[in-house]
Amino acid sequence: AIVHGQKTYNGVAILSKSGPTDVSTGFGDGGDESQARVIATTIDGVRIISVYVVNGKQIDSGKYAYKLKWLKRLENYLAAQDCTAQLAICGDYNIVPDERDVKNPKDWWGGVLYNKDLDAWFKRLIDLGLQDTLRIHHKEAGIYSWWDYRMLGFPKNNGLRIDLILATNKLAARSADAGVDRDERKGEKPSDHAPVFAEFHD
Repeated sequence: AIVHGQKTYNGVAILSKSGPTDVSTGFGDGGDESQARVIATTIDGVRIISVYVVNGKQIDSGKYAYKLKWLKRLENYLAAQDCTAQLAICGDYNIVPDERDVKNPKDWWGGVLYNKDLDAWFKRLIDLGLQDTLRIHHKEAGIYSWWDYRMLGFPKNNGLRIDLILATNKLAARSADAGVDRDERKGEKPSDHAPVFAEFHD
């Protein structure tokens, strides 16, 4: 396991049965690295990047402005990667990719998780040569990874898909399956997120 965390708030980690190599944390761009939100390593020839994207809290807040700046740094960081190699970028993106990924799009549009700026940013990410692994196998709406604890969000499947595994075309070509493990959300005192997974052929 490799871990990059801070007390109470942020943290990212990668666990593997094989030994990690070439471990790095943060963007390495000389900017603010006070928040533990990025860790990367190479495992069995696949570069894996784990991210915890800034939430933003409110659209008119300084935290949302920080989110946009942080996303630009992430975009630059990923653009500098070798997107012709086997690469996966996994984590809580705090972004709704499109209207299939939210139960009530009109209720969420214009907020800190789903708006025109984030929509454009996500499209630029895909244009780098990345694929949303879940959408390789599932085109339908209604697959979510987060549900509010309130108002029976999970039983009503009133959720969002904000946890993603993106893969370069070379890695995506080996994609065998991808999805969300809803069973992990059913336990006693669960997280409001469910684990997402992607499987690849050898």
